[in-house]
Amino acid sequence: MTKQKVGLVLFWIGVIYLFGWLVISWTISGPTYRNLTMEEINQTIWAITGPLAMVSGTGIPLGAVVAGIGILLYSGVKGATVWKFGIGLVLSVIIGMIVRDLGHFPPLFGIGGILILLFFLGILWLWAKERMALKGSSTAAADLKLVGYVFMLIAAWFICGIASWPFWKAYEGQAPMSPIPVILFLVLGWLFLFLSHYKSAQAIRK
Repeated sequence: MTKQKVGLVLFWIGVIYLFGWLVISWTISGPTYRNLTMEEINQTIWAITGPLAMVSGTGIPLGAVVAGIGILLYSGVKGATVWKFGIGLVLSVIIGMIVRDLGHFPPLFGIGGILILLFFLGILWLWAKERMALKGSSTAAADLKLVGYVFMLIAAWFICGIASWPFWKAYEGQAPMSPIPVILFLVLGWLFLFLSHYKSAQAIRK
């Protein structure tokens, strides 16, 4: 089997794994966590410290890594690039899981927010330089990409608000704001990034 075929197989395995856990979350684990107390949950197969809950917690990240590795192989990149991508993402997920259990540290949370904003502004500046050098249909793809970036930053702002809510004394005991704005702006961000790549692919085919 060629590297390209292996990549395609891995990509679809990742896709099936992603959607498999999405369906399980919607139909089984999600309703369980919404309707039962933690004490009741710990009496089921979804016990928070049980193997099924741990596997489900890494379902989407692992599926994304496998799909990403697969599409890299399919696109014909060098093996060294695939290894760097895979190892880097796996380590990032592991570090994220470890950091999650260390507790909340407000200064680090704030620093992360500032870094996101600085990276966003840096992207805007570099985007402008690239945009001025583009011509024809490539400009439409670049414009769509910019809209996607803006929506992603707005989504990050709402995520920060919801994530920090439980740690603010002023909101102690109150339910956090609805996550609907988050999913709305994330959907819009991913939509425009998808449209950008779709436009780029169209330009390449012409």
